[in-house]
Amino acid sequence: MWIDVITLFPGMFLGPLQESILKRAQQRGLLNIVLHHLRDYAFDRHQMTDDVPYGGGAGMVMRPEPLFRAVEAIASDDATPIILLTPQGRRFDQAMARALAARPRLLFICGHYEGVDERAREHLVTEELSLGDYVLTGGELAAMVVIDAVARWIPGVLGADDAASGDSHASGLLEGAQYTRPARFRGWDVPDVLRSGHHAAIARWQWEQSLRRTASRRPDLLAQADLSAEAGAFLQEIHPALREPGTQ
Repeated sequence: MWIDVITLFPGMFLGPLQESILKRAQQRGLLNIVLHHLRDYAFDRHQMTDDVPYGGGAGMVMRPEPLFRAVEAIASDDATPIILLTPQGRRFDQAMARALAARPRLLFICGHYEGVDERAREHLVTEELSLGDYVLTGGELAAMVVIDAVARWIPGVLGADDAASGDSHASGLLEGAQYTRPARFRGWDVPDVLRSGHHAAIARWQWEQSLRRTASRRPDLLAQADLSAEAGAFLQEIHPALREPGTQ
């Protein structure tokens, strides 16, 4: 996958992109991330990329000319998604990460100040994403989060191709409890089933734990999950107030 990022602060990306899984993915040629400084695409000698808003108001607005010039120079084809990170965008989730990972190329624009000129939104950007209902100082941190989440779905990045499928939210539910050595720590034991070697029993326990954790921490996810009749019956057993599959 090839990812381009248009930003006013490329230095913010250097730490996260040069460590851990993202670093190894780039070294192995599974992921190419190219940072583009927006000021390099400004038209004037002062490299201005923002200006005061028409109609008045506090703050500055990102000018359209550098944005159009940058995108048109970087992405010559119409198939590349042009993604603006903004609090006004669709809320990013695991399903979106998986869908974006199937694209060969992505281009992110990191919003700043009071936002971008509306003409860039209407005629340049193809998707607007938000991490949640809060405001960051800029789109850089949001872009890093999206890139990290997307990269996990690229085959080979996590080692096994199906590694990301067991993550929380991958199936619509939260992941259950995890344990490692030692088997006993300060009097707390690892559940016997996990040390039994009985794969079917372990899988059943993990499935039940996922349902239990989702029901207690994020019951709202159950309303959207594609649950089997067995899952619905189990949820009714542990928490009668929870819905059965196909009901609200």
